[in-house]
Amino acid sequence: MTADSSTPDIIYTKVDEAPELASASLLPVIQAFAGAAGVSVGTRDISLAGRIIAAFPERLTETQRQSDDLAILGDLVKQPEANVIKLPNISASVPQLVAAIKELQAQGYDIPDYSEDPSTDADREARARYDAIKGSAVNPVLREGNSDRRAASAVKNYAQANPHRMGDWSKDSKTRVAAMSGDDFFSNEKSATLDKAATARIVLETAKGEVVLKEGVKYPAGTVVDATFMSASALDSFLASEIERTKAESGVLFSIHLKATMMKVSDPIIFGHAVKAWLAPVFKEFGVRMAALGVNPNSGLGDLLARVKGDQEIMAAIDAVMAERPPMYMVNSDKGITNLHVPSDVIIDASMPALIRAGGKGWGPDGKEADCVCVIPDNSYAPVYDAAIEFFKANGKLDPATAGTVQNIGLMAQKAEEYGSHPTTFEIPEAGTVRMILEDGTVLHEHKVEAGDIWRSASARKAPIEDWVNLAIDRQRLTGYRAIFWLDAERAHDAEIIGYVKPILEAKGVADKFEIMAPREATRASLETITKGENTIAITGNVLRDYLTDLFPILELATSAKMLSIVKLMQGGGLFETGAGGSAPKHVQQLVEENHLRWDSLGEFCALGESFRFLAEAKGNAGAKVLGDAVDAATQGILDHDRSPGRKVGQPDNRDSHYWFARYWAEALAAQSDDADMASRFKSVAQSLAESEDAIVAELAAVQGKPADLGGYYHADPEKVAKVMRPSATFNAIIASLG
Repeated sequence: MTADSSTPDIIYTKVDEAPELASASLLPVIQAFAGAAGVSVGTRDISLAGRIIAAFPERLTETQRQSDDLAILGDLVKQPEANVIKLPNISASVPQLVAAIKELQAQGYDIPDYSEDPSTDADREARARYDAIKGSAVNPVLREGNSDRRAASAVKNYAQANPHRMGDWSKDSKTRVAAMSGDDFFSNEKSATLDKAATARIVLETAKGEVVLKEGVKYPAGTVVDATFMSASALDSFLASEIERTKAESGVLFSIHLKATMMKVSDPIIFGHAVKAWLAPVFKEFGVRMAALGVNPNSGLGDLLARVKGDQEIMAAIDAVMAERPPMYMVNSDKGITNLHVPSDVIIDASMPALIRAGGKGWGPDGKEADCVCVIPDNSYAPVYDAAIEFFKANGKLDPATAGTVQNIGLMAQKAEEYGSHPTTFEIPEAGTVRMILEDGTVLHEHKVEAGDIWRSASARKAPIEDWVNLAIDRQRLTGYRAIFWLDAERAHDAEIIGYVKPILEAKGVADKFEIMAPREATRASLETITKGENTIAITGNVLRDYLTDLFPILELATSAKMLSIVKLMQGGGLFETGAGGSAPKHVQQLVEENHLRWDSLGEFCALGESFRFLAEAKGNAGAKVLGDAVDAATQGILDHDRSPGRKVGQPDNRDSHYWFARYWAEALAAQSDDADMASRFKSVAQSLAESEDAIVAELAAVQGKPADLGGYYHADPEKVAKVMRPSATFNAIIASLG
């Protein structure tokens, strides 16, 4: 697709769960205000349901079909005109994908089931389409640039003036990180930088012959290509040992922290190993019977229990094993939802920072907080959390009132590193040797593997790496902050990346302004820096970008949803992300039960201001700059007057914050002197919003405290959502008057 006059000036993505519900309230405000300056704001659907619908057009009616908006946006972000505001979307685990499919089928969509074990060509084709949707399907397509994430100044200032509660750390806390002693992805990694463009095939050579795992994997010159594997037997031994060790530690919760959404092949398998380890005696005795019932441990304990609940003998065996296990970290103690129930319920980048913020505590099955064993099998990033826990044990909790900040420059363009490994990750079917073979016969990498091992290859291309380093140089120059490349010279991949970093820094004469540290040391150095009230820039790869831009914001701000996230697209466009959506499911649950949405749209406000200013510069639209500057003033007003949503029913919620945002935005536009016509137009709007405050607030409050009908979870009814999220007729009429 080529961007043309039919492409809106700004694309606002349609997503899922709480962010999408909030959009139903906020987007009409944005479109009305932007229209006053001749700026068009359109939408593209990258929700899980939208992606499923787009994948099966031939099975649907004309009214049901919709365009493949993700593919359209994937082309747009390669154009210099791109201006996209991206809200958090679901990176679906298999249980989420299956639930969305069932909901759509119930709504009359003729889409196929997701087959765990496809046996026909039709099943295999449907499975292939679904596999392209699950996990991190959206971000690698849209992120055609590297990441600049930081707390907006107004947000950071507010957090320091209004520090959030932090849990107390004890020096004798039993909370710890447990990682494998070897035979993990970290220890088995091999890496090489290609001196010329190449095409690789990945094969498994066994005693029976050669099995082709993947063909035609193309790499441009300069690509860093990695390969590694995790031993299934070593993983099983490690998990069994940690379960027993946790039990011996008495009163400590067992927990496992993975990324079974973004790492949609490897981590669900690891999660399944944890489920099997937890119920090892049950699988040993009843494994065949459970398989016949459709049990797949990768889908979690919740799915397993639902499938075997009619078999009293298996249920009795499960109860007996559970009684002998240590207490488990809980997602929801009241409802009995454990760490192992659903693979997407405990996502490491959200779960570990929350635990650390809480003083190393997690919720147990008794509804009480306790210390935790945090199982993170692979050592690539486990040291980050281990170092953080040990730091706080020794030094006590961070003080948000005085803490400095950690900004992040993240390498993520063009499916960089592990998050781009899904098509080249395999659960090995039988023992043998995996080889990556280039077209000239060169064996780039090889590993001896056993059945069940998890083998994967990832890569990072030259242009994104160089762009990332230059982005870091620019950020350090603008701020003067301490700048650290989080790279471990002893890790194969990182050593290759360092081979790019050092020459660029030296060529630009800035090598003395940067440090290079392994993640463990960089974590400690960053915590020491912000504890002193100073600031630092973490310059990281893709996974650490994801992990750190939750860890530090949750410690500094109490949430990562308020982060400013700018992706400078490599072809000149802009992608403006709005924070994390890890807590979104709980917000939806509360809305459905109590008609209270506590989602905070501050991330959307921050992204919106940046998007308008980018548009002003890219297209010479002076009105867009006026809008953007006024957005910043409105955002400051939300913070200064504490207009963010409350957590409990009866308190102002997300819809109230949007009223106040619109009011402060209108007041800022009316007060500015750069555009007299706009000032005149918004003067009456600001006046109406102020005069109608009591009526609007009352109308918004009146709907709280009773169930809300959305007409669906993954594919909600737009009319029902609009009724729930826009309940103030007075507010709606004022916004409509701008049309």
